[in-house]
Amino acid sequence: QVQLMESGGGLVQAGGSLTLSCAASGTVFGINGVGWYRQVPGKQRELVAGIPESGPTNYAESVKGRFTITRDDAKNIIYLQMNNLESEDTAVYFCHMEVKIRNGPFAHAYWGQGTQVTVSS
Repeated sequence: QVQLMESGGGLVQAGGSLTLSCAASGTVFGINGVGWYRQVPGKQRELVAGIPESGPTNYAESVKGRFTITRDDAKNIIYLQMNNLESEDTAVYFCHMEVKIRNGPFAHAYWGQGTQVTVSS
């Protein structure tokens, strides 16, 4: 069993910064693609930033130049550094990982529980 635990959300003024963390625990043999998503009430969950198993890191246009996704594979943790935050960034942020729970090529998708980020203008 794998669990993703997020931390780092909160209330911040516009122009401020926050760093979200997401740690995978349990039986983790390896992690393929990872990403951060966000959702506001009444809207679909959207990709904010992702590091695919292969290919370049990608960002939503609205966060390019302000957000940075990184990963620490030794610790099974991913981060989202968010700078110059805007009120439009207010949402619940979810982490996502493709985790291999046994040796081999197959990975399962897991989600974090979500963490609220509120940006006051």
